[in-house]
Amino acid sequence: MNFIENIDEFEYEEFVKNNDKSHFMQSYYWGEVMKYKNFKPHYVGLKENGKIVATALLLKKKLIGKYCYFYCPRGYILDYQNKSLIKIFTDKLKKYAKKNKCLFIKIDPDIKLHDLDSDGNIIGNDNYQLVEYLKKLGYNHTGFNTNFVNEQPRFTFRLSINKSFDDIYSNIHPTTKKILNKGNQYNLNLYKGNINDIPKFYETMIETAQRENLKLTSIKYYETFYSVLNKKNMSDLYIVEVNINDLINVYNEKINKVSTEINELDNPKYKNKDKILNIKNDLTKQIEKLKEELNNTKNINQEKITLSSIITVKYDNKVWTIHGGNSNLLRELNSNYLLYYSIIKDAYEAKYEIVDFFGTSGIANPDKNDPIFGIHSFKKRFGGEYTEFIGEFNLIINKTLYYVYKTLLPIYRKFK
Repeated sequence: MNFIENIDEFEYEEFVKNNDKSHFMQSYYWGEVMKYKNFKPHYVGLKENGKIVATALLLKKKLIGKYCYFYCPRGYILDYQNKSLIKIFTDKLKKYAKKNKCLFIKIDPDIKLHDLDSDGNIIGNDNYQLVEYLKKLGYNHTGFNTNFVNEQPRFTFRLSINKSFDDIYSNIHPTTKKILNKGNQYNLNLYKGNINDIPKFYETMIETAQRENLKLTSIKYYETFYSVLNKKNMSDLYIVEVNINDLINVYNEKINKVSTEINELDNPKYKNKDKILNIKNDLTKQIEKLKEELNNTKNINQEKITLSSIITVKYDNKVWTIHGGNSNLLRELNSNYLLYYSIIKDAYEAKYEIVDFFGTSGIANPDKNDPIFGIHSFKKRFGGEYTEFIGEFNLIINKTLYYVYKTLLPIYRKFK
């Protein structure tokens, strides 16, 4: 087999996009996005009898002096059942890495560790043999962690949409269905934006980062991310806005409607006074809540507010919900439910097969006080498969310098 050091865009994409292990982070264009973060893409692979049988997008990151490391996000694109092929490719990559003064190659394959139910119980197939084989070839496994400590999430929810939409909807949790069944009752404006809407998107990212104590990348990165992938029809930007005056009118209409219902209960035809009294009490509480929300809305001094936004990525048969945020204001409007439901419907209508919600807790049922509880529950309730990947591996090329690097890196990060 021949090792190819620089596969051209067309040939590379033809192989990756039509492979069972295809992933947008192994696409030719992800390499272009990651240039913004000072990675240099290397598009390499193996050919047998003139045909590509394996590829890898290696993202080169400079370290000190002439040394570097390679990161292969979501692993090589090849047949992982073919152990001989994995070994040959690994041996070729070692030589290529040495030539490039590379200390190690990091991979985190898009391969399930085992089948799980929604509560994290193992229910089926596993890939422990593959984990052991990679370790045998010299890959250092970083472990089966449950937190967000790897380059990419080790757990996610993946929703299969390769069936009737009625079946998809039937698997959604009753709490989420209750919200969705009310439709767009607050007259929210959901649309697909463009590069000019990135500042609106970034506002929600800032608020979310501050609220959740998360790190935030610069707006320039998101502009690059969206524009590079959108040009290849690989990305959409979803925006949910609300007009404050329209929302005030909606609340007034709701209050008037409930008030009318209360007045109608005074009709003599209703004989069960105790039952009527209970209904009145419930409706009165509804009005009180609506009036409170109306007053909060009237205190907002903006004409429009971006409530939720998200950038998705589309590749091969999947759609990923990658970068998203929510405003601190008017969260009771549940704009994020409308957003995710619209993404699922759009993906279904465009004949995609899977929606990946891109990252969740490795604890299947986190405590309600855990900061991850809200987003984990939100994603879980859409009925996707709880998915655990095999994890992260480092193929060490220069053992001495690798361990120096691993020793100094935590000190550097603490100092920074």
